[in-house]
Amino acid sequence: MPELSPQARIVLTTVASPEEAERLGRALVEERLAACVTILPSAQSIYPWEGRVESSAESLLVIKTVLEQLDVLETRLHELHSYQTPEFVVLEVSAMSHGYLEWIKGCLLEP
Repeated sequence: MPELSPQARIVLTTVASPEEAERLGRALVEERLAACVTILPSAQSIYPWEGRVESSAESLLVIKTVLEQLDVLETRLHELHSYQTPEFVVLEVSAMSHGYLEWIKGCLLEP
C-alpha cells in the first residue's frame, strides 16, 4: 500500500551523451545525493537557444532523492554537468510504497 511521501523527490535532467549520463549518475549515487539514477539513453529535445530552434539527441536522467538533499544535489549537478544551463526539474512525490521510500531514505540519510 503506498504511503504519503513528503520527503521523496524525483529530479529530471538531460545530458549530451550516455557516457556523461553514466558519469553523472554514478557520482551522484556514490556521493549519496541520489539513491538511484535511471538513465534513458535515447531522447530527442527541441528547444530555443540563442535565437534558433535547436534539436539534440540527449540522455534523460531520472534521479530519486529526498527533500533534504536537493540543495546539495543541485549544486553538485551544476558542477558536474557539461551544459551551460542544465535542466534541474524537481517533482514532488505524493505517495510511494513504504519499502521503496525506506530504501531511499536508508541510502541517503543513514550513515
